[in-house]
Amino acid sequence: MTATAADYLWFEEDFPELANAYCVTLVQGLSPLDVLQRLDGRDEPPRTGADEIDEAAYDLLCADDARQLLAMTTVGDWTLIIEPNGYLGVSEDRALPASAGTRWISHFANINGVDAFLWAEDTTKRLSFEPLFPDSRWGTTPDDVLQPMHDIGFQFTAETSDTADSLAGPAAFALAEHLTGIRLTRELLSATTFVCGSTKVTSMRCGK
Repeated sequence: MTATAADYLWFEEDFPELANAYCVTLVQGLSPLDVLQRLDGRDEPPRTGADEIDEAAYDLLCADDARQLLAMTTVGDWTLIIEPNGYLGVSEDRALPASAGTRWISHFANINGVDAFLWAEDTTKRLSFEPLFPDSRWGTTPDDVLQPMHDIGFQFTAETSDTADSLAGPAAFALAEHLTGIRLTRELLSATTFVCGSTKVTSMRCGK
């Protein structure tokens, strides 16, 4: 059964600080250490729960040597990466090379209404689009999940409603579940002790 946007309305309600600006990525068949190596990252102390990783991320971004936190854990055959106030997972110059030999599913959103979704496989971009504007899609297979996108609740031009803005983020979570089989839960985000690493950022994004 396909997940829908309604299945992920809890994210913004339960984790409002993280929901202000986040990137969530799922990488198949690689361990957190493998992912960190592919992204030229360094180890950071582990953190437990969304509040701790959110605080640690802003501390790193505001340090003299500004870095982006990558909070990672293994879920089934996938590594989940959470970036508070980050967008490396949807940055094609980093994500596409890192997807060599695997599947990479990532989505990003911030409080300013900027968002992105990326599905990559073995360095190839299969689908990218802005969840707020799903009519425009790019990649080698931009229509492969078009019907599931309608079923999930993405608001296409002919279907736009007053709830379009509030559904885009939850719909991105549901599409990621459709493509990976991994359902994220409140408990996972609140209770997991994440393996953490960081990567160098090219511009300062300190502050909430």
